[in-house]
Amino acid sequence: MYRRDAAFIADWINNSNKALLVTGARQIGKTWLIREEIKKSGYIKFEVNFIDQPDMIEYLNAEMSAEDFLLKLKLIMPENCKPHKTVVFFDEIQKCPEIVTKIKFLVDEGSFKYAMSGSLLGIELKGIASAPVGYLTILRMYPMDFEEFMVANNVSAATLDMLKEKYETNSPVDEFIHQKLLSMFFVYLIVGGMPDAVKTYIATKDIREVDKIQRDITTLYKEDFSQYEQEDKKLKLKSIYDIIPAELNKQNKRFIFTMLDKELKFDRYENSFLWLKDAGVVLPVYNVDAPVIPHMTSKSSNVFRLFSSDIGLLTSAYPAETKIELINKNAEVNNGAHFENAVAQQLTANGFEPYFCKKKNIGEMDFAIEMSGKVIPIEVKSGKAYKSHKALDNFMNITDYHLNKAYVFSVENVETDGNITYLPIYMCYLLKEKKIGKMIVELDTDGL
Repeated sequence: MYRRDAAFIADWINNSNKALLVTGARQIGKTWLIREEIKKSGYIKFEVNFIDQPDMIEYLNAEMSAEDFLLKLKLIMPENCKPHKTVVFFDEIQKCPEIVTKIKFLVDEGSFKYAMSGSLLGIELKGIASAPVGYLTILRMYPMDFEEFMVANNVSAATLDMLKEKYETNSPVDEFIHQKLLSMFFVYLIVGGMPDAVKTYIATKDIREVDKIQRDITTLYKEDFSQYEQEDKKLKLKSIYDIIPAELNKQNKRFIFTMLDKELKFDRYENSFLWLKDAGVVLPVYNVDAPVIPHMTSKSSNVFRLFSSDIGLLTSAYPAETKIELINKNAEVNNGAHFENAVAQQLTANGFEPYFCKKKNIGEMDFAIEMSGKVIPIEVKSGKAYKSHKALDNFMNITDYHLNKAYVFSVENVETDGNITYLPIYMCYLLKEKKIGKMIVELDTDGL
């Protein structure tokens, strides 16, 4: 299946002298994509999987020097693994994370290229004393976004080009195509972006079979939760993860700690939220005091909305009746939680760090991102009253915020009204930061 990160990995293989570290949640396709791109490149692949080959953890243990490590590595390589023509791929490296500390020597030695991948790396790598800064290219992967889902379902390149052109020119999409893509998006809300779930949907078109895949993935996640909860009794990972659907369905979507424990205080369980974020299974969207740049300076670390990293895994927690209503696009059903989770997931995958802003007497802005040096407010509407956005209007009318442009995502077609652009929800994947080339600043030092 098409993954947009393929181009990044291909470029690394052909042009980079650094090692590659691919991080992200379980089951999002990291291993498959690395293998696929090495295969396409013509390089020989030598793979060590520390889960399938647990004896390798002892063989390549942390105690030996980098020189001894390389020597022992060469001893187990087949003869066809020639220098400068081989990519060494360490998979499930969370089981042997100390290898990362040896990468500086291995990269400098230069015989092979090194790719590493694994789950829970955001947690495991915190315990490593020395990170080889400057010797690693890090790629954070996410579940398949809606663009990748469309390609997997045979949407043509011509259609994708058309959507990009309509987005850039603020022109409406042909109504026939608009309705088709809207229907596909509602299916995406159920299937989500886990590659196995997408593959199962394409092969069977059976949502029940997709649900089995999603529940298996959730079971894997909870096995990880249990392991770490046993090691640290203060962690409440399963409890937090299980109430995300209920929290998102409430009118006040901020995470309410008392659902876990009436006496709960945030600082006691902050590590649990950080663990889930670092593991890549949740996406916290933090509150900011005001929609001004930089957001980070006014971020409230204990006020946030918690989304699932995959909309399909979120929807799998709902009853079958809810999924049927989603497929049928029933306007009477509140799809707000699903729409907002999909938008939070897409914005994060596109490299943004979304926030929300709630102010007394003004209202609540669904999302705010920094794009092209400005704050861009985003409203998400699942119903027909998509032009009713009092809070957004209030924020836009405050001159001190300098909000010159906003987006509203809904089930309706492309439209512009003043400084607000209305886009169909399926176009969210097109909201991207423009790439900036070199920024050369010459200094005039004459006479200094």
